[in-house]
Amino acid sequence: MSEDCHEHWPSNYFNYFTEIEEHFQRQRGTSLFLLSPLDWALIEMWKDAGIPVEAVLRGIEAAFVKWRARKNKIQQVNSLAYCAQAVLEEAKRMANNLPAAPAAEVEAPFSASELEAYLKQNAQHIRQAGKAPMEETAAALERLAGQAGELLTQLEELEQRLTAMEDKLLAIARAEQTEDDLFQARKELDSYLRPYRGKMTAEQLTMLEKQFLDRHLREKVGAPRLSLFYLR
Repeated sequence: MSEDCHEHWPSNYFNYFTEIEEHFQRQRGTSLFLLSPLDWALIEMWKDAGIPVEAVLRGIEAAFVKWRARKNKIQQVNSLAYCAQAVLEEAKRMANNLPAAPAAEVEAPFSASELEAYLKQNAQHIRQAGKAPMEETAAALERLAGQAGELLTQLEELEQRLTAMEDKLLAIARAEQTEDDLFQARKELDSYLRPYRGKMTAEQLTMLEKQFLDRHLREKVGAPRLSLFYLR
């Protein structure tokens, strides 16, 4: 997340994934459409780059307006990657034209009991993965769960701590990854990305590849996402 996003900590960022998923489904015209692992990795990339959710929603809408205007619609839009360029264009427009929002205290969009349950649930998922090096993180999450009420007023600091824990879990998982595991993950990534390689810059593709492979690795070892963005 960008420094500006951390400074203002807008409440709608906690609904970042949900808002984007639902908006894409509405634009596509089907609420039953499920996002692919590549789509989720793309949303994570936008979130980590600090792209405002409003820019993503505008970009998705602009991409579909362009698609509907095409005379020859060979196929339906089946991935958020189709909207990637439009999202970046909207993000640039917002960065160039819109003043920064004033800093303000934001009420947490979840309760202390919801936060406590989320932290405990993630600790349980980590233990279910059955990897001893991850036990320290599970215990730390349980300690945080016991302070849920107090932490509601320290969400920025909590998010930074949870992000550090995620990085540690990912490092543990990466150390255990075999060459064959990485090969299979890259094959899957290539099958998803092939239709969109010509529509994205080399930098965008590199970032998306990293997000996808990290996500694939977490799922492989059963390491959950800890960020408050996933408290939905």
